[in-house]
Amino acid sequence: MTSVQPSTRLPCGNRVLDLAHTHVMGILNVTPDSFSDGGRFAALDAALRHAELMVLAGATLVDVGGESTRPGAPIVSQQEELDRVAPVVERISRELDVIISVDTSAPVVMTEVARLGAGLINDVRSLRREGALQAAAATGLPVCLMHMLGEPGDMQNNPHYDDLVGEVSAFLADRMQQCAAAGIASDRIILDPGFGFAKTLQHNLSLFKHMDALLLLGRPLLVGVSRKSMIGQALNRPVDERLYGSLALAALAMNKGARILRVHDVAQTVDVVRMIAAVESAD
Repeated sequence: MTSVQPSTRLPCGNRVLDLAHTHVMGILNVTPDSFSDGGRFAALDAALRHAELMVLAGATLVDVGGESTRPGAPIVSQQEELDRVAPVVERISRELDVIISVDTSAPVVMTEVARLGAGLINDVRSLRREGALQAAAATGLPVCLMHMLGEPGDMQNNPHYDDLVGEVSAFLADRMQQCAAAGIASDRIILDPGFGFAKTLQHNLSLFKHMDALLLLGRPLLVGVSRKSMIGQALNRPVDERLYGSLALAALAMNKGARILRVHDVAQTVDVVRMIAAVESAD
């Protein structure tokens, strides 16, 4: 008797993502205060142009965010977030051939961007806001669940773990169960370890080293470490000098089984992914 292998094809709205290989997700922050590029793409035309350049560079997903989740970031209203992201999602959906992910925890935003053409909901709070589970389920879109303790405003206040990898895994497993109860099947779920969220440098390094243990949960992993403080702290580099560290971690994440790399520097990361794939596909 042969076992049936799970499908690697993930329907994302009107497009399909083949998770048999690793994809690059380009970051598009339409916020005034994101840690690396806040304010650069807040204008609609600038956002669309940047999305276009990332797609031309090889991004198969563009992740649109209207609320900064950097440490200490304030919460914005759902309406303000919607006003930032909705026009961008609508234009990208109409003009570019790419899967649109929306980085949001807001039920109102989830509902509206699904109508406008988004293909993935990427929630750093793992659908824990009131109404988020129900809203995400109603869209029919896949979701990315991320590990985080607390809120961005307080998540770095002395985070503590007795069993880091075990606790991250248990958190994500519980969120998957909550999703199932709300009607979101496991084959619509992507998991994010949450690097930089409620974790010290040593937490981040250890979790990255043992990240492949999370593959036991049976879902593809999204890894977002581009330009993050863990690179700055490890290499003593400011945010605009973290490219090489980011690329090193992208290569390591791919080696550990990550299927989506969420990055600022798309062209350079695409080269890393393609080079590794070329070697691995050789006879």
